[in-house]
Amino acid sequence: MIEELLWFIYEFPSPARSFWTALAVGLLIAFFLRKARRNWRRLPELPPTTADAPDATVIIPARNEERNIARCVRSFPMARVIVVDDASQDKTAETARAAGAEVVKAPPIARGAYGKPSACQAGASQARTKWLLFVDADTWYRKDFLPSLVRYAEENSLEMVSVFPRLVTGSFVERMLVPYAFALYFCGVNSRSVASLDSPEALANGQCMLFRREVYEFVGGHGSVAKSVIEDVALAHRVKRHRLRTAVLRSESMAKVRMYSDLRSIWRGFRKNAFRFLLINPRTGFQVVCASIALTSVLPVLAFLLWEGQWWAAFSFALLPPYLLMPWYDRLRSALCALPGIYVFQCIAIDSLLATTLGRKTLWKGRPV
Repeated sequence: MIEELLWFIYEFPSPARSFWTALAVGLLIAFFLRKARRNWRRLPELPPTTADAPDATVIIPARNEERNIARCVRSFPMARVIVVDDASQDKTAETARAAGAEVVKAPPIARGAYGKPSACQAGASQARTKWLLFVDADTWYRKDFLPSLVRYAEENSLEMVSVFPRLVTGSFVERMLVPYAFALYFCGVNSRSVASLDSPEALANGQCMLFRREVYEFVGGHGSVAKSVIEDVALAHRVKRHRLRTAVLRSESMAKVRMYSDLRSIWRGFRKNAFRFLLINPRTGFQVVCASIALTSVLPVLAFLLWEGQWWAAFSFALLPPYLLMPWYDRLRSALCALPGIYVFQCIAIDSLLATTLGRKTLWKGRPV
């Protein structure tokens, strides 16, 4: 039976072989991208609330964030905001004070440690409130975000909550790469496992993390993961190992972030994080790699279809990735940017692999990482 099937496939006309190849790759792409969107949608949306000012301190590690810091600080009028100035070379400190924040200087970085977790730990040492919220300077929020987040944590008896803000992109290169990177990221994430205490899988977004202060101190805070480039996921693993209740949410109406502004910052940002994330979550990493291989097969398969004269099949196949990626973009026309983005991001991923394997440093905000 098997020999007859193989002979049938071999004897099939050449154009049909290109069609079946495209169908197989297309089904694989559809499987991973639909899985990615399903994982994203399974993250609970943070509900808004009109609660009173919470017992919380907001901590913002900042290095050369003069352009962003004021907008972030003003997002929290009902809380004490501590900006930890990590040896900025611009007017980050002055701008933060003018916006109403308390500014403290980051301590010298210990050997082998990194700037952001060290700054977060320094900020936490200044706080005595029940809750600690760590946010990046390039995020901004509606005024009701903090009370809504704290109330959600208290109502659900959570010790740590991490939030994915809505992505905001400006330049063409941002629209091309950043949404695609997030879609690829969620190809491997299992939202149900992340939320289960019975699973070792952990997920966190260092752009926005809320901790009950007692728990933060119990697990060692950012100081315990100061030598990790992906300190957010490492810290989430520490919390989960103690079987403490955590949650990962999304907030598309109350929280926003613009991560990068140009190709250089995108390349360096993903270069320092991408492969290390795959290493700390091997199961997730394997699925992301498989999804990436399937997506980078688009052009070879498309060329195969055109070579065999499968014009309509080629047209349909070319539209498949943009169509499936459209929920991550504003509209189909923007999703068409993903086609070149697939290959640019693949170059970044390979560069990240080489950098991690060979121990090469990445220059990030003036420091080798």
